[in-house]
Parts: sequence; structure tokens; C-alpha cells
Amino acid sequence: MDNERFSLRQKITVMVNRYELRTLADDGTEGPLLAFAEQKRMAFKEQVTFFTDAAKTEPIFGFKARQRMDLAATYDVTDKDGNPIGEFRKDFGKSLLRSTWHLSTPDGLTSVGQERSQGVAIARRVIGMVGEIPIPLRFHFDFTTPDGQIVLSSERRRSLRDRYELTVPKLADGRQLDWRVAGAMAVALDALQER
Repeated sequence: MDNERFSLRQKITVMVNRYELRTLADDGTEGPLLAFAEQKRMAFKEQVTFFTDAAKTEPIFGFKARQRMDLAATYDVTDKDGNPIGEFRKDFGKSLLRSTWHLSTPDGLTSVGQERSQGVAIARRVIGMVGEIPIPLRFHFDFTTPDGQIVLSSERRRSLRDRYELTVPKLADGRQLDWRVAGAMAVALDALQER
């Protein structure tokens, strides 16, 4: 398969954001649950663990900030045994105008992810200055390698609760971003930017 596709759904509760990651067929049909995660709001050191089910019986991967309360913190993505499978960090300077992230894996795959539309990025910031009003804009992120190949795309879909479609293409050299790293990055795009 050249592209892997996933659906990420968020359910907001008072103190916790809940996420469900599922496979996504070409016709848009969602498959079985791959991973379930909860993210506590207002945590001093961000850590999110993904489990095989909503009962949280078996952890399968997660991500954790290296630093506390740092706007440009690096987050380590690890497998269930704590082995590194990726890392990401926000580029705070570039994110002032257009949210920008750096994503890499231990095998040397590096990419930079940005909001797809500069216009939407600016409009979100202008609306955000007005105050706490719902933002009706859909925002998408594309992560590309230095030679311009897309590693990961995250597209927000229209729905009452946050719903994203993730695409993880196979690169020209045959490599493909680990689905767990893609899922961690997608949750971070939602949770860490308070979307």
C-alpha cells in the first residue's frame, strides 16, 4: 500500500481530551480502534499515552515533553517499552505567523510541518485576538522532507467535534512514517495548540 490513512476523533470533557485513532478506508469507512488516548488539560509536563482500548488495558506508545512549560519543548515519541520511535518540536519563531513543527525519527527521516494555508493561519490569529470565540476555519498541516516529499498530512474535517483525516504516504525510497509517530503528532497538533 502506498498510502496509509487514519481517522482521529476527539471528544472534549471538562478535564480531559479523549482521542480515538482508527484506520480509514479509501471510501471513508473507519476501521477498528487502533489506539485510544487521553490528554489532561493544564498539565505542567505534557505526557500522552496511547492504549489498545478505552479501558486503557495495554499501552502501545506515547509522547512526553522533555521540559516543563517550554513553548519550544521537544517531545519524545516512544513505543510501549520506552524505546524512541520519533520526536517533534514546535518552531516557536516561525509559528508566530504560521504554525510550524519539526518531526524526525531515529532512522534519519526528517520533516517540517506547517499549516497548509498562510491565509487561514493569519485569519486564525486575527480572530484569536478578539477573544474566546469559536473559529470556523478548517486548518490542515503538511509535513515534508527537505526534498519536498510529503511524510504526513493532517486535514481537519467539518464535524461537531474535532475530526481529522491523516495520510501517511510511502516515500520514493520506500520509507514510511511509523503510524504511531503520525498518531502522536496528530494528537499534538490538536492538544498542544488548543485547537
